[in-house]
Amino acid sequence: MSTLGIESEVQKQLLDRRRRLQTAIAQKGDAAQFRELLEQVDAALDRVDKGTYGICETCHDTIEQDRLERDPLVRYCLDHLTPEQRRALEDDLELASRIQYKLLPNREFQAAGWQAYYHYEPIGPVSGDYCDLVAEDDNRIFFLLGDASGKGVAASLLMSQLHAIFRTLITLRLSPGHLLEKANRLFCDFMVPGQYATVVCGSADKSGKIEIANAGHCLPIVHDGRNGTLQNSSFPLGLFCESEYSTTTLELEEGDGLLLYSDGLVEASNRADVEYGEERLLRALLNSHRQSPKAVIENCLKDLREFQSSEPLRDDLTVLSIQRAAAV
Repeated sequence: MSTLGIESEVQKQLLDRRRRLQTAIAQKGDAAQFRELLEQVDAALDRVDKGTYGICETCHDTIEQDRLERDPLVRYCLDHLTPEQRRALEDDLELASRIQYKLLPNREFQAAGWQAYYHYEPIGPVSGDYCDLVAEDDNRIFFLLGDASGKGVAASLLMSQLHAIFRTLITLRLSPGHLLEKANRLFCDFMVPGQYATVVCGSADKSGKIEIANAGHCLPIVHDGRNGTLQNSSFPLGLFCESEYSTTTLELEEGDGLLLYSDGLVEASNRADVEYGEERLLRALLNSHRQSPKAVIENCLKDLREFQSSEPLRDDLTVLSIQRAAAV
């Protein structure tokens, strides 16, 4: 994306962030932190108006594009960080990466008559993607896959908050729809205005029943030999405090599965700038029925790599496969 393209997109984001900050300031008694953020947003909007947005205030050269995309308020390029500041930044990123990996579940998962496997591939040290698998008891598991707005450290912090929120709420044994409603209110109360996360979550029990709800995330795919997407979806978490989320119920037979994924999969592109897309993913899954979750994901990734033809990923990639295991 060109600098002008970034400016146009950033201006929209900043104006939306400004509106939400003004709302938060009007609603909260102690709004010092929001006022400080509002000043930074106004300063960035002023730079856009003056045509100086994305220009380092020290050397007047262009700030790195990936840093602008991750933090639209940044004002200095990396060249003007001192060696000590760079080392501190690298250490912080390494620690943040280790912490984030610790929050992820075991890659191979089996409980309550279900088995699962996931692939997690951030494009940088930290990621805005997140997945979770929890055995609630001998009869029921909980699963989740989400994607935070933005990139880098800010997005990873949102995902850490998401982990804490859902790990707390699942103990209430709510339906996935009601769970998302509570998580959304917490997001609206505690997140910086303008931030949001797309999430799909659900539970599965020993009988083969799955309950699932979707907050603006990529549509899950049922791979049962026929394959199809679950169309039920609502607003991402954090956009509207009173959003409602419905729960979809389905029954899976032994060997049937469910695939959850972040948009880093379907929006991956090849050298011709053509996106991988949902239709190709559905075709790739046709030959995966009754294969293990690990094999399902390996087949998907193999097809993706062949499509990309060595083109690098442009976004974090997470894929989670859940399958009803055969009775022993």
